[in-house]
Amino acid sequence: MNKLIGLIVLLVVILGGIVLLTKKSGEPVPVNEPNVDVTTTTIGEVKEFIVVGTDFKFSPAEMKVNAGDTVRITLKNPDVMPHDLKIDELNFATKIIAKGGADETIEFIADKKGTFEYYCSVGNHREKGMVGKLIVE
Repeated sequence: MNKLIGLIVLLVVILGGIVLLTKKSGEPVPVNEPNVDVTTTTIGEVKEFIVVGTDFKFSPAEMKVNAGDTVRITLKNPDVMPHDLKIDELNFATKIIAKGGADETIEFIADKKGTFEYYCSVGNHREKGMVGKLIVE
């Protein structure tokens, strides 16, 4: 009887080792729990933009998304002047990026339809034309 239990334990260890060796790294471990809802719902899409701020302008000067989309904006500043990016109506703002080569990524859900101006709030950059449009359809 002890030999049978030892053989079963040995087989379980060997099979467990085979499963671990053949499993891909980062792959989720399946869990068999009853009454657990594993459904995920995504409303809208993730829209990602890289906005470059230089010489009193943004590139691109216009971004379009749909209402409900998650908007991810990375502001890159290759310039020697500090810049930021603000959208007042959506309560969105990056930090001021003080040196060239730095960047910052901010994410929000576009929950209002309309055309919203984004701008650099540093000094008189906005007045000099450092503005763009975010269009939420």
